[in-house]
Amino acid sequence: MSKADGMNYAPQGSFNKVVEAGQFKFAAMRLDHGHIYGMSNGLVEAGAELKWVYDADPQKVAAFKERFPSVQVAESEEQVLQDSEIQLVAAAAIPSLRGPFGVKVMKSGKHYFTDKTPFTTHAQLEEAKEVCKETGKRYMVYYSERLHVESAVYAGQLIEEGAIGRVVQVIGLGPHRLNAPSRPDWFFKKEQYGGILCDIGSHQLEQFLTFTGNSNAKITSSKVANYNSKQYEELEDFGDITVVGDNGATGYFRVDWLTPDGLGTWGDGRTLILGTDGYIELRKYIDVARDREGDQLYLVNHEGEQHLSLHGKVGFPFFGAMILDLIHGTEKAMTQEHAFKAAELCLNAQQQAVKLE
Repeated sequence: MSKADGMNYAPQGSFNKVVEAGQFKFAAMRLDHGHIYGMSNGLVEAGAELKWVYDADPQKVAAFKERFPSVQVAESEEQVLQDSEIQLVAAAAIPSLRGPFGVKVMKSGKHYFTDKTPFTTHAQLEEAKEVCKETGKRYMVYYSERLHVESAVYAGQLIEEGAIGRVVQVIGLGPHRLNAPSRPDWFFKKEQYGGILCDIGSHQLEQFLTFTGNSNAKITSSKVANYNSKQYEELEDFGDITVVGDNGATGYFRVDWLTPDGLGTWGDGRTLILGTDGYIELRKYIDVARDREGDQLYLVNHEGEQHLSLHGKVGFPFFGAMILDLIHGTEKAMTQEHAFKAAELCLNAQQQAVKLE
């Protein structure tokens, strides 16, 4: 993982292949964000075959092929979308293009796996819902701060086991390093990146729904600001959200592009989960001034206190579960409703956000 910004963050952990060689083939396209590496790596670790890569930028393709040398380079998007062997297209397009491209992929008869945020407008979300129904294809989303973080995976398992009782509040902190010189032009144009709550806020709202067991929630307040990046007029470098779930659980989330250069990684992501019988703290990417290794979990309940260092010990079950869901028509990895609801909430938070000066 790059100290600069984590753009090509591709975690590796213990894993199990769920399919035999050649049983599930996918393609990687629209390589605009480095998350495509993590998405592809997770699928390959679960046994999927990465057959094609395509992007209009040959430099992006060359870099991707260096990481995945066996992949074939397609000559066009149509070559991939017309290949009947391809069951899934993974893509990390410019955020404002993710929804429209997903519609194109599903209409071609393939499932779609997109980087977060999956949409930048409510209209895109509604269109994707309709096309999902029409085609029977899935629109899956890479909410990586839960799905590709071992401490978050394990926290979910602990909650399911009742380790902290009923979850009543989740606090999420999602700071990121700006590293502006490394960012593409679209990163600074709000119409294209969607706003900070729509973009990196989507991680936090997806975790809220998961950890609290909610299928719906209401944004009670949200705010955005540009505190330290005035040279980029359309950039929001700070945002926060307060949310209440249908079951009464509450959440507060802060996201920002204010990580200082002295931090040993791209962001000190943390999650605090309060239950009726205990609490969990996740120090996802670093344990500041103590340990450069992430995936540190702290658990306190009636049994006592525990610190678990989980890097390389839990794995990432989402990818295998998603592959099996797409093969068998089940919804064990993530329901379509859940993926869309998290997207809807981040759009709502962005739309109603108060802009701070």
